[in-house]
Amino acid sequence: MTEPRAIALTIAGSDSGGGAGIQADLKTFHAFGVYGTSVVTAVTAQNTLGVSAVHPVPLEVVQAQIDSVVSDLRPAAVKTGMLATAELVLAVAETVSRHRLDQYVLDPVMVATSGARLLDREAEEALGARLVPLARLVTPNLHEAGILTGREVETLNGMRAAARALVELGAGAALLKGGHLQGDAVDLLWDGTEERVWRKPRLATRHTHGTGCALSAAVAAGLALGAPLVDAVDRAVRWVARAIETAPLLGSGDGPVNHFAPLD
Repeated sequence: MTEPRAIALTIAGSDSGGGAGIQADLKTFHAFGVYGTSVVTAVTAQNTLGVSAVHPVPLEVVQAQIDSVVSDLRPAAVKTGMLATAELVLAVAETVSRHRLDQYVLDPVMVATSGARLLDREAEEALGARLVPLARLVTPNLHEAGILTGREVETLNGMRAAARALVELGAGAALLKGGHLQGDAVDLLWDGTEERVWRKPRLATRHTHGTGCALSAAVAAGLALGAPLVDAVDRAVRWVARAIETAPLLGSGDGPVNHFAPLD
């Protein structure tokens, strides 16, 4: 008999194009050898060209999904992605807290790559007040870090300040994704004690859809496997870089990364 596999849970929206959301998270869990479970918060109609429809899942159904998974397939780590409303943010916070899901990676999906806001102000405030303090790790892009901390984040020093501010807000650690910086792509991790920076040449590609989902899911997978946070982040950052480099060139718009990219 084989040993039981580590279990991870994703709480996020469905991407019918398969490049982001629940689909990307489950593919990422599989790539890391982790058994993936899921809670769907919204159904979207989308492809590489954009989103054409969104249908939120009722709150009671979201909570029932979490309760059902946790009662039988308790995850060793959990991540959240798109949480469309303040009510949903509060419901997920209550459920994560009640089930004591402490290996929790928060991907605060608040701002699209284009810069468009995806949450209303009430939902943004609820996410910062209720979910950030529950997170073992929060993984904002620069726009999202700015919203959560109330400051502009446009430089490496700005990333450093924002990461520290997020930990002061209650997060166990903050991983800022510097894909919008000028020059090299930079990711910065602050865990309250130590800073770690990953710097890599920027690739001229439009095939980066779902990068944030893949990164946060990869960290959650590492935590589910028992890796220390820094090691889980390091492996995730390097895997996502390979996933971008080897993107399958699908679709006519912003294509997905390669979820078949090999691990090191």
